[in-house]
Amino acid sequence: MTDLAKGHIAALSKQSDLQGFHPINLGTGNGTSVLELVAAFEQVSGLTIKKLFGPRRPGDVAQLLAVAEKANTVLGWHAELGIIEMCRDSWAWV
Repeated sequence: MTDLAKGHIAALSKQSDLQGFHPINLGTGNGTSVLELVAAFEQVSGLTIKKLFGPRRPGDVAQLLAVAEKANTVLGWHAELGIIEMCRDSWAWV
């Protein structure tokens, strides 16, 4: 079962304890660059992904990282898989 599915099951199991809307990040807490992500998808798919490099667009952030501590403390959930496994599961779903 994928980490994402386990995270959603953990949230559903806590639904009666939580009232209202609670945004919770399901992630590893580790950053992945766009190029690392593309390389991981190339590895699991066996395809070569065309890349186009250009200047940063206005409004693009230099770094974005989801903090997943709330998932651990509130749901008792943490990511168990790495980026290769996550891309493999995503590719299998597609």
